[in-house]
Amino acid sequence: MLEAVFFDLDGTLVDTAPDFYVVLNQLLRDHGRPEVSYQAVRATVSNGGRALTELGFGLAPGDAGFDERLNELLDAYGGRLAVDTCLFDGMAETLSWLEDQGLPWGVITNKPERFTRPVLAGLGLLDRCASVICPDQVRERKPDPEGLLMAAGAVGANPTHCVYVGDHLRDIQAGLNAKMITVTAGFGYIDADDNPRAWPADYFVERGEQLLPLLKTL
Repeated sequence: MLEAVFFDLDGTLVDTAPDFYVVLNQLLRDHGRPEVSYQAVRATVSNGGRALTELGFGLAPGDAGFDERLNELLDAYGGRLAVDTCLFDGMAETLSWLEDQGLPWGVITNKPERFTRPVLAGLGLLDRCASVICPDQVRERKPDPEGLLMAAGAVGANPTHCVYVGDHLRDIQAGLNAKMITVTAGFGYIDADDNPRAWPADYFVERGEQLLPLLKTL
């Protein structure tokens, strides 16, 4: 019996790429650098601010100026949370159905808490979310199962009766490590070189609208 459903945040539950795109390109213009495409940003968002800094400025961690540009990017993003960010298609209906069924849902993300909670609040989701687990609350990030097990414990659910949905291989690995049912969000922030259908998930959905019918079968 299904007891709870958990989501990765960026690229699975919500589309945060539009705000990152605006923030990164404004920063690049400020530094006299060429802008990057929306598709490039979208393919990089799941890997966080460090990856976006590397994308925009051609700097790697440890390079001179990397930390300064990263901090500028994060500060700028902190001022534009949930402006153009929105739920992916089908997710509003999915969350409403879960709530109607009395099934708790939550978020387990590698996105820091100082961004995660304001994004959820800006979308009117924070008070509806039964559990929010960020890297600030765990010792090990995904693909370690610590956060997923913590979320299941917070809602009193058996992990084997929970679903975890994610758009990155580490999400699927974390779900498997926690012995949860796993679903690959094929509509998410997936690099062109990746083959998400080859990931060892239990299920694959190509569009967000396909998730609710799947959950109803569980």
